Amino acid sequence: MNRKITVLTLCAMLFALWGSVEAQQSGKIFRIGYLDPITVSENAVRLEAFRQELSKLGWIEGKTIAFEYRFAENKPERIPELAEELVRLKVDLIVTSANPPALAAQKATSTIPIVILNVVDPLALGLVASLARPGGNVTGLSGLASELNTKRLEVLKDAVPKLDRVGLLVRQAGNPGEEIQLKELRVAASALKVKLEEIKTELDAQGFESAFKTAKQKQVKAIMTTALRVFNAERKRIVELAAKYRLPAIYPWKESVDEGGLMSYGIDYDDQYRKAAYYVDKILKGTKPADLPVQQATKFEFVINLKTAKQLSLTIPPNVLVRADKVIK
Repeated sequence: MNRKITVLTLCAMLFALWGSVEAQQSGKIFRIGYLDPITVSENAVRLEAFRQELSKLGWIEGKTIAFEYRFAENKPERIPELAEELVRLKVDLIVTSANPPALAAQKATSTIPIVILNVVDPLALGLVASLARPGGNVTGLSGLASELNTKRLEVLKDAVPKLDRVGLLVRQAGNPGEEIQLKELRVAASALKVKLEEIKTELDAQGFESAFKTAKQKQVKAIMTTALRVFNAERKRIVELAAKYRLPAIYPWKESVDEGGLMSYGIDYDDQYRKAAYYVDKILKGTKPADLPVQQATKFEFVINLKTAKQLSLTIPPNVLVRADKVIK
């Protein structure tokens, strides 16, 4: 009996490694295109988590896989061109992060598999036919940005006494994902009896300064942003301005709290990138994207920076503190 169990175990291990071993034996190196709206330095940690997870699954860079990275460097107008470039290179699979790259990749190819990350609502955006059965060449992970924006607004109201007016930094530059977020936030603000002041923001020093001046003129008592990657890329500037104008703020990304921001509530992005590796693994081993259900985020993080709260002369209520996953003192 023990011998049979040992044989079965060995067979299972060999089967799990078959895809990458077969690729090595045949000399095939799968090329993975990666398309991101920000810069390589701004996403280095999460990309490393993705690559490490692929390594654990048996894929070896330079022997069985190779990467073609394309970063738009916070210039959204470059994204369609970069997507088309990856298609011309005939990569075996494209991984995209955020809404614009996902939509650009889908427009550029209907045959190359696409694994999406951090997409607001892939169904509403027309990226998939359904979450359970995507049906085309796109699958991956949904970031639940709309639902989490609502949660952030709720947390902000709980944390800031008598909060009745919130400034919301928006881009509104033809981003369908942001429009979905705004629709949900407007409903949530109404339900919470909070006036939402939407402030269009240009992504430069003068543009951000102007946005915060407008927020103060509108007498907002707190600030937040839509969950766009371009705002994450500018998190240091936003955090500094929130401190300058003494505005409590909540962010979608924990990195903003690391920079000195007050609070963050959002998905565990490292976990998302690790999960993306499993989609890549399955697709490169022959599974069709159409047969891989889109996963919604399941791990969330709520972080509070009490040092910043003290600087703002803000006392975080105990019922808010107790909900935090991490408190910086």
